[in-house]
Amino acid sequence: MADITVDGTTRVAYVPAIANNAAPTTTELNAGILLQSILTLDGLMGFEADTQPVDTTSLASTFNTKNIGRDDFSNTALQLKKQASGDTAYTTLVRGTAGYIVVRRYIAESTAWASSQAVEVYPIICGQTKYVTPAANEVAKYQVPVFISLPPTLRASIA
Repeated sequence: MADITVDGTTRVAYVPAIANNAAPTTTELNAGILLQSILTLDGLMGFEADTQPVDTTSLASTFNTKNIGRDDFSNTALQLKKQASGDTAYTTLVRGTAGYIVVRRYIAESTAWASSQAVEVYPIICGQTKYVTPAANEVAKYQVPVFISLPPTLRASIA
C-alpha cells in the first residue's frame, strides 16, 4: 500500500445552500467560496470528531465497560489570511451567517468538484470574527468560530 501525501490535497469551501447533505451537487458547491488558498496551514480548526463514552458498568461488574455516546466537534473555527482587497470570505463569514463548510480530502485541491467524489458536509453558523494578535514575520490573520448546528455528514458523495 502507498501512503497518501496530504500537501495540496484538501479543498475547503463555504457553501450557502445545500438541499441534500448526503449528496451535494456540483452546482451547489460551485456557488460556494473556495477557502483553501486563504486558510492558514492550521486553519481548519477542530474538524476532528470526538466520540464520548457511555459508562455501562454495573455494580456487579469486575471490569469497566463502555458504549459509544454522543459525537462532538470542539472549538471549530476557520483561521484565514486577511486579504488586501476583494476579501469575499471576510465580508461573507460574519456573525450569524449560516451555511455549510464542505471539505474534500486526498484529491489535488485544484481539481474541480465532480460527481462521486467523497466530501464532508458540516452545517454551520458563524460566530464573531476574532482578530489574531499581530506577530513579526507573519501575515495578518483572523479566525471565524463556526458552530456545527446540525449533525454533519462525514461520508457524503457529490451527486
